[in-house]
Amino acid sequence: MYSNLCPGAVGLGGPMAEVLPLAKEAGFAGVDPVIDASVGATRGLYASLGLRVGSVGLPVEFRETAADYRRGIDGLGLFAQRAQELGCTRCATWLRPASDALTYRENFALHVDRLRPVARILAAHDLRLGLEFVGPATSRQGKLCEFVHTLPQLLELRDAIGVETVGVLLDSWHWYTSGGTLDELRQLRNEDIVLVHVNDAPAGIPVDEQKDNCRELPGATGVIDLPGFMGVLREIGYDGPVTVEPFCKRLDSLSREERARVVADSLRGIMP
Repeated sequence: MYSNLCPGAVGLGGPMAEVLPLAKEAGFAGVDPVIDASVGATRGLYASLGLRVGSVGLPVEFRETAADYRRGIDGLGLFAQRAQELGCTRCATWLRPASDALTYRENFALHVDRLRPVARILAAHDLRLGLEFVGPATSRQGKLCEFVHTLPQLLELRDAIGVETVGVLLDSWHWYTSGGTLDELRQLRNEDIVLVHVNDAPAGIPVDEQKDNCRELPGATGVIDLPGFMGVLREIGYDGPVTVEPFCKRLDSLSREERARVVADSLRGIMP
């Protein structure tokens, strides 16, 4: 596994020509790219700095209307082609954990119908698709019908989609808030995991009261068992990117250079 920077997740967005040297200086081994028409120049910059290409977000809105979905999937082939040309092999997205309109099984069927074509288009361009469940109970409150919000449920959906290149975006925050266990993680193989996100939880808040947009840098509080989490990833031979996604307001007061350094240091503190 290797340390990876998602620039947008920590407020370090901008042109790749600025972000990649910043990431290299801070000590990251990989960076999530921006996919646009300048694939050749970006590929050269990655190579010159010795950085690995991380993951990309799925540009298809499958959670909304049929028209939204169709617009997204119509452009997915070109997006996937450019990602492939850049050397990217991992794409990821998240699932809403509840609905006011669809029962669990209705929502399950909709996700299978929409994500199977997505996965096939991505696979044709050597891109794996990682799906992320959203764990906090507070994210389901006030909704009529719950949906996928645990690792076992997500694996059931993955199997129903039936495309070998579909796997898990495994986030330590969502694993913790869903009540996940280390034994659950040990059932995974390296091939099951497309991407890993790490973070910590604020101290002094019961797990069922944790809110999704209030997190901490990995290792900051020790609330989440990151030594155990990372230890299992090492056991199963996970070889992909590990990315910090903290939604941590205290980063806002830091300069870009300081922010990159602090995030990289937090990763170094938990990496096996």
